[in-house]
Amino acid sequence: MNPHLLILLEALLFILVFGGLPVLRKEEPSLQLAVEVLVLTGLGLGASLLIGLRLDPIFFLIFLYLITVRCRMLIDLGNLLSSRGYHQLALSVYRLAMRVGPDFPTRLIALISYGAVLVRVGALEEAVRILEKVLEKGRERLHPKHESACHYNLGVAYLRLGKEGRAVHEFNETIDAWPLSLYARGARAALERRRSTGSMVSKEAGEGEEGDETGDEGAV
Repeated sequence: MNPHLLILLEALLFILVFGGLPVLRKEEPSLQLAVEVLVLTGLGLGASLLIGLRLDPIFFLIFLYLITVRCRMLIDLGNLLSSRGYHQLALSVYRLAMRVGPDFPTRLIALISYGAVLVRVGALEEAVRILEKVLEKGRERLHPKHESACHYNLGVAYLRLGKEGRAVHEFNETIDAWPLSLYARGARAALERRRSTGSMVSKEAGEGEEGDETGDEGAV
């Protein structure tokens, strides 16, 4: 088979597979991924024809993958850093993820993770501003898991700000968004504690819903 045709077919298959995964996960498909793959393929084939360099299909596939999932990889790295306690470094990684051209749904995920870590470090007002903006601008384009995470972290922020009524609303929204999520479990535990004790603040944990019995707020 003509090597250039093989590269083109590989690119189209890449779009079909990786562009179709969000559909299977009931997420919004990324038009940006298809555009990026086609542009990179066109540039690669053009350069190959001009200088006579053969493109290796395996390395080209790896190249396409690394370029198109760059933002998701950075978000995953930020989540890992935050889980290890490197919160400030995680915030820097999320900011980088938002600077390298994510599509809109991925940018929303980065913002939710960014807001969650701001809650962890106590930057509550900024976290509320970011998470509220995510829900205002992109609620309809969020996967239920991510919407649940956004509401949960917003509820945590409001609770720590002493706005228990707003926290109750956000925890109920957490459950409605995705009842089976870990965030919904944490929200239910906080609401149940409020019903039984009159407050969502855990005397043992001292931080409200941060105790183990409600799950840890976190990035997505």
